[in-house]
Amino acid sequence: MNPDIKSDISEMSVTDRCCKGTTGCEWDGTLRRVRPEPIFVQKVYDAVLVNLQALRTVTNQAFTPSIGHNARIVKILDIRCRKFFNPKDALDPKNLVVEPETVLSGGDFVEDGKGTPITVVGPDGMQTEKIIFANTTDCDESGKGTPIFGTQTVKISGNVVVEIDALVQDSRCRKSRVTLTSTVPIAPASNPIVMTNFFELCIPSVFNSAFFPRFAEFCNINCETRLATNSITRDIVIDPTTGAVRINLIIAVCISCEKKVIVPVQLCVLSTGFPVLSPEVSPICTTFPTLFPKQIDESSNNPSPCPRPHSLDEDEGTISQEVYSDTYEDLEEQ
Repeated sequence: MNPDIKSDISEMSVTDRCCKGTTGCEWDGTLRRVRPEPIFVQKVYDAVLVNLQALRTVTNQAFTPSIGHNARIVKILDIRCRKFFNPKDALDPKNLVVEPETVLSGGDFVEDGKGTPITVVGPDGMQTEKIIFANTTDCDESGKGTPIFGTQTVKISGNVVVEIDALVQDSRCRKSRVTLTSTVPIAPASNPIVMTNFFELCIPSVFNSAFFPRFAEFCNINCETRLATNSITRDIVIDPTTGAVRINLIIAVCISCEKKVIVPVQLCVLSTGFPVLSPEVSPICTTFPTLFPKQIDESSNNPSPCPRPHSLDEDEGTISQEVYSDTYEDLEEQ
């Protein structure tokens, strides 16, 4: 290579590519503004995490763009892999998906009489949780949970997107950075990769509660990749005429699945208030409707528009809750 020729590699910095969220929750640190609020939520009674992996060997995978006549790759700078997803078609068979299927032993999923499990709304807003029933009498007597066992089958299908940052030298010995991209099939939906594992979970009593326990499962998937033999000369083939690039890869599909036993509970939490977002200014409207109802319960600082009736004795001989609260705070300060 001619030492007088300077490298054409340049790093383009792009600013403001990312963003930060606004929650609307602010607190000045004053404990006097803290108040109890009841919330109805889902509690995790028991959970188990399972990690799985699968390997996929890919040969002669075509990448774009072509790097040009008589060009060659002198160095691999970075290799990235991400799952393929088509936002315009959630049912696209090319989308990389993982589908868990679970069969219970020692318990049953509650069905509707037609063989279909009854599902309830989960934290994702979808009907993704199944209701569990088991004979928990023996363990109820000892004040403990009842174990159930499950067999999980995970099916993987779809494609991944592989991006390779390469240092390319053209026929005039000039170097540049090129990003090669390819959509790589992992498995078709008609013949997915299948993996099986086993797990154990603990459920509470089904008799001493107004609710049956619920079963929730969800998985996430990502991928990692590298050259098949970690050698540019062995794993990368370049057509000297067209500059078309074909690469041999090993792709690892990494899966995390979590199984949870969920029970509905009501909690009392300490709240510093409700979120208040700053609206965007409109040049026309002067007032806007509220989005949430006003809190008028007894723990709220706002006066109730419908006060409870009380007797004359209460007016003459008792101190109001607001006055008592202020008096108590004054005593604290003294």
